[in-house]
Amino acid sequence: MLTLVISASSLLLVFCGFYFAKTSKEMPKNWYELKTEIRYQYIGIVGLIHDFMYRSRDRVALYKQPGRVAVITGGNRGIGLRVAEKLLACDITVILGVRDPKSAEAAVTSVVDLASSGGKLICEALDIGDLTSVKEFADKVKAQFNKIDLLINNAGIMFAPFKLTADGYESHFATNYLGHFLLTHLLMPELKAAGKEGQNSRIVNISSCAHLIGRINYKDINGLKLYYPGTAYSQSKLAQVLFTRHLQAILDAESAHVQVNAVHPGIVDTDLFEHSATTAVPFVKKLVFKTPEQGSRTVVFAAIDAKVEGRGGSYLSNGGLGQIHRDAKNPEKCEQLFKFSCELLKIKDFGSGKI
Repeated sequence: MLTLVISASSLLLVFCGFYFAKTSKEMPKNWYELKTEIRYQYIGIVGLIHDFMYRSRDRVALYKQPGRVAVITGGNRGIGLRVAEKLLACDITVILGVRDPKSAEAAVTSVVDLASSGGKLICEALDIGDLTSVKEFADKVKAQFNKIDLLINNAGIMFAPFKLTADGYESHFATNYLGHFLLTHLLMPELKAAGKEGQNSRIVNISSCAHLIGRINYKDINGLKLYYPGTAYSQSKLAQVLFTRHLQAILDAESAHVQVNAVHPGIVDTDLFEHSATTAVPFVKKLVFKTPEQGSRTVVFAAIDAKVEGRGGSYLSNGGLGQIHRDAKNPEKCEQLFKFSCELLKIKDFGSGKI
């Protein structure tokens, strides 16, 4: 009898764990969705263990860097807000590309005393999932600055219902990857202008451990035939890592003083989880997930730390190297996505800053 009770209790515990950790509020409807959820829960557990094991390594030292300019997509909440806070503490001029500049400025001023900070805050309108908005934002930045030291591609969505953007792309692919691909291309001349021997300008792509279970579906990039939010998200995060690897190869071939890194900030308690079942147990997230401040540390580490200088193309997690997808180790796979992206955006000369 006792054995039966223990077994039943164990099964109930496993079911509850599965139910409240799903990427969707709904139960899987078929084997494909169930398999995706199981893979996410496995990678999530591994991620949490990694966050716990390497928490002492997850640090970043801030230092004054007046005269430097950083562009961040997002920044009015979550990780982006805390990244902006840290960079402003370094006396860096921070340009936030956000949907609502006024609310973003209010959010930053709620955590930073700009009057006493040596840094300067500029908020400009940007919908990273809208390619026209990306071009307009880039034009505004280029009109104000002829060099950019840091580009942090941070804005994103996660596990959202199916939606095509105005440009006809699935929202995760457009927001998390394609818009940042275009922005990086448009700002590359300014990034190259800022870099110098011994001090590369830096691009930081905020990816995720979810990239490890991603797959680029070239035959159906928008998921029109079979859409599942978790699959769309992992595809977009893998795309960021593949892009990072190939772009660094291009920059190295050009001997450009620019480096690009991908970062997994950790499993972080932010509004990105709004579409997942974890919203039903917020106390669990607060107990085991990182805070946004903790999630910002490796991002800023990749952006300013001397230990990362000259180590472009790396995927970082908790202040060190993280496990990377097998496709990211294959230069041909990385180049395939890069060329595919250039074709979608009609970019003939990547890095020229022109369409």
